Amino acid sequence: MMTNNSNAVAETYNYKVVKQFTVMTVIWGIVGMLVGVIIAAQLVWPQLNFDLPWLTYSRLRPLHTNAVIFAFGGSALMATSFYVVQRTCQVRLFSDKLAAFVFWGWTLVILLAAVTLPLGITTSKEYAELEWPIDILIAVVWVAYAIVFFGTILQRKVKHIYVANWFYGAFILTVAVLHIVNSAALPVTMTKSYSVYAGTVDAMVQWWYGHNAVGFFLTAGFLGIMYYFIPKQVGKPVYSYRLSVVHFWALISTYMWAGPHHLHYTALPDWTQSLGMAFSLILLAPSWGGMINGIMTLSGAWYKLRQDPILKFLVVSLSFYGMSTFEGPMMSIKTVNALSHYTDWTIGHVHSGALGWVALVSIGAMYFLIPKVFNREQMYSIKFMEMHFWISTLGIVLYIAAMWIAGVMQGLMWRAVNSDGTLTYSFVESLEATYPYYFVRLLGGLLFFSGMLLMAYNMYKTINGSPIRDKMPDLEGAESPLANPAVAGGQS
Repeated sequence: MMTNNSNAVAETYNYKVVKQFTVMTVIWGIVGMLVGVIIAAQLVWPQLNFDLPWLTYSRLRPLHTNAVIFAFGGSALMATSFYVVQRTCQVRLFSDKLAAFVFWGWTLVILLAAVTLPLGITTSKEYAELEWPIDILIAVVWVAYAIVFFGTILQRKVKHIYVANWFYGAFILTVAVLHIVNSAALPVTMTKSYSVYAGTVDAMVQWWYGHNAVGFFLTAGFLGIMYYFIPKQVGKPVYSYRLSVVHFWALISTYMWAGPHHLHYTALPDWTQSLGMAFSLILLAPSWGGMINGIMTLSGAWYKLRQDPILKFLVVSLSFYGMSTFEGPMMSIKTVNALSHYTDWTIGHVHSGALGWVALVSIGAMYFLIPKVFNREQMYSIKFMEMHFWISTLGIVLYIAAMWIAGVMQGLMWRAVNSDGTLTYSFVESLEATYPYYFVRLLGGLLFFSGMLLMAYNMYKTINGSPIRDKMPDLEGAESPLANPAVAGGQS
């Protein structure tokens, strides 16, 4: 059992909001991934929409993306950021009431999305589909989130601001700007509005938002998770603190310019497309610098990977991060994009990042947090965590491999021409050829979804205080040697 010191720590810090967001991360993960499995099944069996408009692919797809990005991913970021900022600053959250408002406000946003999107109430802007009243609520909740986070940093007891908080801070500030600018709209009714931008400008603003939602919501925020939880779980300072600072400034100064690569061969000016491509290629350097920094933190402690499932999730997530951040710049090259754009290769790329990087690092962080904030010795079952890891990894590999193969095949079929200049294949023929790969994608999604169900059971038994089913092996040097346990990384 944990010592009385743990109870004192729980009283010092606000763990209530961390508990709430941690539990909801798992719940929203199940909901979002279930919708993903349903729409994957609809691509195999279209009749699964039962001829009901609110169950069509076109309405469930934005529900899926919002649920996994903002409900699952957003809850993971809020849970971890509220935990990390307290531990590294050695103070309680700036305002317990405001923190509670953030939780209940964010939950309301998610519930409103779950109602409006299946009803077809949408702006049709990708990853920004929610209509203007909900957008205003998001802005209010986000400002409250920023006040709690930065207010806690301002009253910190240690002079140093640990690098994880830099990433969290950049994510919070940038997402606020992205959301407010891209969601600017002219309301017509309570459920309908029109963007203040038109035509090509609207497309440019949308993908400035869309790619930076990837860059800051799905990358910078989760790098904050990586920079705290990997050193803590390994029990060693981050490999290079200097590299982490260089990683931060290089990433946030470059990512903002990469959005135009979503609009190659469109009405966007050619020089803008080329600029987006150039900055996308530059992004490879800071991205891989961060990946290497995280992985090298295990130097001298690689043996822990054999028996520590939390480290497996965290380290493999970094491997997927490295792979995705190589693939993304490569796909931004115009000649490669001419093959990949509008194909399932893009879907494979997105999910290698979303499942391989974002989901795995979030799951690892949740497995770290659950025993800590609920005052338990460890998770109910270590073997269930191991099973979860292997089921999820297999599911991701099946999913992305199927989409990569299908995507390259589609791109080649669509641009194949006969000697007289006519198309070799019709679109229907390319769809028919793709069909078997949709079965494989569905299988991969089902595996990943089943892993989340196993996690939910493990979490329930842990919170419930059930007797531990199997113990974590005693790893030599597993406890952090740092004199200041609140700071995960130290300085090199």
